Amino acid sequence: MSTETATQTWNIDSAHSSVDFSVKHMGVFTVRGSLGTISGASEVANGSLTSVSLSIDASGITTSNEQRDGHLKSGDFLNVEAHPTIDFKSTGIAKTNETEYTVTGDLTIVGTTKPISVTVEVLPPVKDPWGNTRSGATGSGVLSRKEWGLTYNSVMDTGHLMISDDVKFTFDIQAVTA
Repeated sequence: MSTETATQTWNIDSAHSSVDFSVKHMGVFTVRGSLGTISGASEVANGSLTSVSLSIDASGITTSNEQRDGHLKSGDFLNVEAHPTIDFKSTGIAKTNETEYTVTGDLTIVGTTKPISVTVEVLPPVKDPWGNTRSGATGSGVLSRKEWGLTYNSVMDTGHLMISDDVKFTFDIQAVTA
């Protein structure tokens, strides 16, 4: 019986991957947006996810409002000149069933690194029309802006915060074997 582990690298297909977010504005409206191009890779050993590393181009943030996008790229928020990427590197992965994992790792936003855990559904591999093997992962979560030092805000006359601390995010990642 062999003790060798079959490890495979999966590279993120940036053209078919996205990270989207939403945040409450003025306590009543939801502003939605997308982050920039995603790059990175994951490792799978013996059919199970073992590591994830990704980088997102922070300057690609878009909310379909040029003025707001510029503000989000400024020093009040993402400060993309000093911190051009948002990075994630897994520190632990637990398989919860055949297709679901709890992925824990370090998320770095504007130079601040904090741990985060996300439930990820990994879809079974398929062959594309060109003979490549592809798989996908999807998930969602909520993070606190304050934990990463993103504290720009003001209080409305109604007592609501201009921008909610909670940022909801979803991701859909497609990867191809290396």
